[in-house]
Amino acid sequence: MHSPHDPYVRVRGAREHNLQDVNVDIPRDTLTVFTGVSGSGKSSLAFGTIYAEAQRRYFESVAPYARRLIHQVGAPAVGEITGLPPAVSLEQRRSAPGARSSVGTVTTLSNSLRMLFSRAGEYPAGAERLDSDAFSPNTAAGACPECHGLGRIHRTDEELLVPDPSLSIRDGAIAAWPGAWQGKNLRDVLDTLGYDVDRPWRELEAKDREWILFTDEQPVVTVHPVRDAGRIQRPYQGTYMSARRYVLHTFADTKSRTLRAKAERFLTSVPCPVCGGSRLRPEAMAVTFAGRTIAELAALPLSALAEVLTGAGAGGEETARVLTGDLLARIGTVTELGLGYLSLDRTAPTLSSGELQRLRLATQLRSGLFGVVYVLDEPSAGLHPADTESLLGVLGRLKEAGNSVFVVEHQMDVVRRADWLVDVGPLAGEHGGRVLHSGPPEGLAEVPESATRRFLFPGDGRGPAPVREPRTPTGWIRLSRVERHNVRGVDAAFPLGVFTAVTGVSGSGKSTLVGQVLAGVLADREAGEEAAGAGEQFCATASGPEAVDRLVQVDQKPIGRTPRSNLATYTGLFDTVRKLFARTETARERGYTAGRFSFNVSGGRCETCQGEGFVSVELLFLPSTYAPCPDCHGARYNPETLEVTLRGLTVAQVLDLTVESAADFFSGTPAAERALTTLLDVGLGYLRLGQPATELSGGEAQRIKLASELQRTQRGHTLYLLDEPTTGLHPADVEVLMRQLHGLVDAHNTVVVVEHDMAVVAGADHVIDMGPGGGDRGGRIVATGTPQEVERAAESRTAPYLAKALRS
Repeated sequence: MHSPHDPYVRVRGAREHNLQDVNVDIPRDTLTVFTGVSGSGKSSLAFGTIYAEAQRRYFESVAPYARRLIHQVGAPAVGEITGLPPAVSLEQRRSAPGARSSVGTVTTLSNSLRMLFSRAGEYPAGAERLDSDAFSPNTAAGACPECHGLGRIHRTDEELLVPDPSLSIRDGAIAAWPGAWQGKNLRDVLDTLGYDVDRPWRELEAKDREWILFTDEQPVVTVHPVRDAGRIQRPYQGTYMSARRYVLHTFADTKSRTLRAKAERFLTSVPCPVCGGSRLRPEAMAVTFAGRTIAELAALPLSALAEVLTGAGAGGEETARVLTGDLLARIGTVTELGLGYLSLDRTAPTLSSGELQRLRLATQLRSGLFGVVYVLDEPSAGLHPADTESLLGVLGRLKEAGNSVFVVEHQMDVVRRADWLVDVGPLAGEHGGRVLHSGPPEGLAEVPESATRRFLFPGDGRGPAPVREPRTPTGWIRLSRVERHNVRGVDAAFPLGVFTAVTGVSGSGKSTLVGQVLAGVLADREAGEEAAGAGEQFCATASGPEAVDRLVQVDQKPIGRTPRSNLATYTGLFDTVRKLFARTETARERGYTAGRFSFNVSGGRCETCQGEGFVSVELLFLPSTYAPCPDCHGARYNPETLEVTLRGLTVAQVLDLTVESAADFFSGTPAAERALTTLLDVGLGYLRLGQPATELSGGEAQRIKLASELQRTQRGHTLYLLDEPTTGLHPADVEVLMRQLHGLVDAHNTVVVVEHDMAVVAGADHVIDMGPGGGDRGGRIVATGTPQEVERAAESRTAPYLAKALRS
């Protein structure tokens, strides 16, 4: 029996996912790092066991309603855990924040600023004091009624709606109108109203063109359609809707992404004419603090906002002093993490993943909790090595405040700074799930089977890595005068036929230059537009993209948002599996087709969960979660379907196979072998075929997309764009992935990666380094050339870290 003051969290008999009856003791009040290759079981131990048990105990301590949920959500598969304090989870999966989410809302700094204006603002003479809600564009009390608090409105004009005025309405002059019957109906209604639908658009009178495109009237007329031979078409009541009204209505209300994207092509976004883009009502904009409106203060970089507040709070009233003091303390935490260049009104979707992570960490640092376990999932993901230094400072302060910090991490600089190291492995999936080392990091040197060991101690018996001769470019894509976000007037050149790494601190403009401008220019060219003209949406001109036959952009967005989407369905592998089951003797006897083995249509699936294997559990005061289906227990299918077996396995059991096991099972089936081999090649052998998309990290989703691309037949010179492909990867897995990417270049393609892993950058043919800082202090190219040339660049913040990687 351990004493109540036992300084260790002791885990006994952990069997979650692939964990093999793990026993481990971890000291509290430490920075403990969990390492191991992807799929080794480190997240199953840190999140699936330790954090899940802390969460279960929290449920146990609250209302009977919540206790009932434990049976639905399930408890972790573990014998017992002693010495476990309450836990806070900070999973750093890439989220997709909405347009109303901003730096101010993520950090809750906006709440403090609104309170300052409400209580200590300077009001016009006779004006009533406003509640803090009146200063928020996200509330009915504060939002500008014209733009509903968005600050911009969507407008359209004749040039957008009618791109070719030489056409008649019947020939499709109004490009914004829908196709098929709905478009014909609108033309017939116009014809009935007496407008000439056969004259070229430019020959129609200006007042008629204006009415057709922009009227808010919706006249109803009796339409007598022209009869087609052999078809009787009766008269009907047709309602007219102007082109502008149709586009705005579709953009606002449609559930179809395709229709929404089409409508967006005919709209331009302009600042709201009523609030001027401030998003607020006039009453709120009349209140000032230190001579500025709340919109003006929210637009300042946080470092500049701190200067204004310091000056204004010094000699003011007690209320102003207290409120500005609180704001300054909160801003200080954010600027300490290197984010002083951000403004409160900067929208969350424009932030990099690294920026978002650090904003959330800053919020936790101010929460004042102590005595808890923080469980963090790769906090260094998306961070430049220079930013990792400030991150380590924050983790240290969380520990000093009396907390235990448990971190799942692959970045060796973070691992070296740990007080305690838990290394899980040795390999992924069924070949992992064991604790190889639990103790101070230096003890790992004595564990030869650890995959982490050689990266943690790089000088251990190995000479310097051989220097690879850089490849020679076969051509160039040159971008001139790029203007986008913080990238201002930049000229950039991307070599073709080589491996290029784009580096720089978080927020320096890497993803803007590569993921938006370069990708946009190439995508527009693929769509048949001229490169120079296409680039105008970015205020850039381009030369050289015609040498590229195809663009493949592999991002980290999820491959699906529900458990219905998974690895097998995304890669097309499941089509092959279903056909194989349909060919079995039992299936043929019963008349089951391949559709019977799909969990997306009724027939073979379990109808309780509709084939998801999970049911959504609403938790009232907590985010909803997924629990295994009470009828099929996660199998997804009804009992009759599960009576059909293929070589002894049901379709549910096949979906439960890991990629590695499935490769053996489907050996000799070419269609399945091709998909499985490419998944193994990108280091995903540990994932299960039916692993829901909701359980996959951004890095895993990106590699699944890459594997899907690799199994296609190559068609001409392809340019691959990848955004931080090594996110979530152990250095051993990075080596596997890099072999694949360099293989694509050897096959006469081009690869461009945005990357922070200096081992990847050191192995590139060409490096483009952006900076020198983030936000307004970045957006320039500070160095370009081979890794050896960039390491000598005086202004580059990447150079010292790249030099270190080249030496090791």
